[in-house]
This record gives sequence, C-alpha cells and structure tokens, in this order.
Amino acid sequence: MKSVFIVADNILSPIGNTSAENFDKLTQNISGIKEHPAGDKSAVPFYASLFNDDREFLTAPGNYTKFEQLLIASITDALKDSGVDSTDPKTVLIISTTKGNISMLETDASNPDLNQRIALPTSARLVSEKFGFVNKPLIVSHACISGLMAMITGMRLIQAGQYDNAVVVGGDVITRFVLSGFQSFQAISAQPCKPFDLNRDGINLGEGAATVILSANQQKEENIQLAGGSVSNDANHISGPSKTGEELFDAINAALKSAGVEPEAVDFISAHGTATIYNDEMEAKAINLAGMQHIPVNSLKGYYGHTLGASGLIEAIIAAHSLKRNTIIPTRGFTELGVTQPLNVAKTLQQTPLTACLKTASGFGGCNAAIVLRKS
Repeated sequence: MKSVFIVADNILSPIGNTSAENFDKLTQNISGIKEHPAGDKSAVPFYASLFNDDREFLTAPGNYTKFEQLLIASITDALKDSGVDSTDPKTVLIISTTKGNISMLETDASNPDLNQRIALPTSARLVSEKFGFVNKPLIVSHACISGLMAMITGMRLIQAGQYDNAVVVGGDVITRFVLSGFQSFQAISAQPCKPFDLNRDGINLGEGAATVILSANQQKEENIQLAGGSVSNDANHISGPSKTGEELFDAINAALKSAGVEPEAVDFISAHGTATIYNDEMEAKAINLAGMQHIPVNSLKGYYGHTLGASGLIEAIIAAHSLKRNTIIPTRGFTELGVTQPLNVAKTLQQTPLTACLKTASGFGGCNAAIVLRKS
C-alpha cells in the first residue's frame, strides 16, 4: 500500500491567508467569530466568522463567484511551493463543498442559465481550467464530513495507483439562505459557541476555504502522513446524530486499523465539536467506546465557526501543523464539561511531543468520518 503525504496546504479564513498565519492566530487565542448586526444575512443579530463583504480574493476576479474565488485563492497559495504540477496527468483536483453557489438563488433570476451556472460541476470546471488540470475534477458534497471524505477519496485514489497527487480543496460562504436553514431548527447559538461545555446551546457558522495537496512522493522529512481514514453512516435521522455513538466509533476504529495505529498511540483528537447538545454528546460516547477518553481532545469551532465543506480540511490542516509544532490548540469557549461521558477537553495551549492525531467529523444524514495523521 502506497504511503500518502500532505506536501502542501493552505487555510484562507477571516483570521489569516495562509496556514501559518492561521495557526499562529490560534496560539494567540484569536477568533474570527464576532457579532454581526441584523441585515442582509439575518433578521436578527448573529455570531459568525465572516469575511468583510467587500473583500476580493483574487487580483483579477473575472467572472468568478465569491465561492470560486475562495477555492482559486486557496489552491494558488498551496500549489506555489508544493512541487506538484497541476497539468500533470497523474494529478487530480477534488472539490469539497456543501453549498457551492447556492447564494445565487438569492441574487439571480430563475432561468435555465442560472440552473447551469449554479451547478457544482460548473464551478469545478471553471476552477479546474484556471489551473490547467487535465483530469476531470471530482466533487465531494456529503454534508459536514465533505472535507474529510474528500481527503480520504484522494488518499484512496493515490493508494490505488490511479494518481500520484491529489489537490483537495474545500470552501463555503454564508448567506441568508444558508444561515436561515440552521436558524429554522434552532441550531444557531445567540453567543460565541462553547464546544463540549455545560452551557453549550448551538453552533456559529463560518466562511473559509482550505487546500491540502496529497502525494505519494514524500518531498520533505517533515511532511505529515495521511495514514488512514474511514467513513460510516448511522442512518439515525435526517439531521440528528446517533444516540449511541457506535457508528462514529466504527469509523474511528476502521481508520485506526487502516493506519496501523493503536488507540493508545494517538496523542490528541481533533473533534468535530459543533457545540450542539446532541453532536458533542454523540462524539463523547464514540470516543469512550474507542477507549480514548483520556486523550486530549479539542474543537476549533470557537475560532472558525462551522465552515461546512471547508471544516474538515481546515481542522485537519491545523492538526497537521499541531503535530509539526508539538502544540495542542485549546478549545475556545470550553469551561466545564457538559457531556455525560468523561472527556479530556484541552482547555489551555499545550506544548508536548506529538506523533499521531485522530480527526473526526459527523454530519446531517448520519454520516461520520475519521482520519489518522502521523509524523512519518
């Protein structure tokens, strides 16, 4: 089985334009979440991590939407020092998103042209052509596990020998349409979110994009290995997660086995940690089923909000940089444990030798994903 490495990455978020900038901001406890007034996106004030409305992400934006600009800007930064050629027939582009250009439903008249423009394959084609990819791009849109599932897809394509490199990019933007959906089932917190906390009451949303470039060729000794990954589905409810955590545990267990990593060899867990009542409880149960409740666990939602199709990628990149810098980022917003199962939630910045990390995610429709990252 071929080994797969992260040879380059980028995070483009309201707190930074590169992965290094973002990681440094997290070590300084800087969050992108702030209160936004009622207006175009919401009839009431809300907390979220958003880009300024007038921000352009490309020097020559052309006819690209904000969503496409985010993807292009993130890929550009990741590619520049990657040693990977986007025009190589052995390189594939994989795009992760949950909403894509859905905002065009709010701004454009309904007609056949809009149907074509709003379609994810249209965005994928435009982004692919920008960089000269010769292979047809792949799209992964699978709720909130999209980012991790896209990484797992890239890993498996490389392991199968179909490609040598995979450029995996994810992004989403927050609009009134998107925000109102979460507001409709009362999932949005009226304050900065508090993952795993006793007083947690919902999520904050966030905008962002992220890119990881996976390769069978380890270019530098410090490249982090994507050692394994797995996906499961609990088929419990259209929006509510499993009540037992067994299915996320199945994904965790399969990811560890595929990576050849024992649970006790994992140094920290980067959880999905949305700060909703049910997600955090389910994750805690899954982690306990895996016998990993003593391992430090963090959630980054207090810094980025829930960035939907970008969340798995952003959080996996921060986890990879945590391994490199032997640093565990604390869970912003967490004060007192509020789940029924024991959990070692990271409350402070920790400097400690690190070798391996487990990253988890769960989403609507009962989907779950887990990957294992480790130093090579």
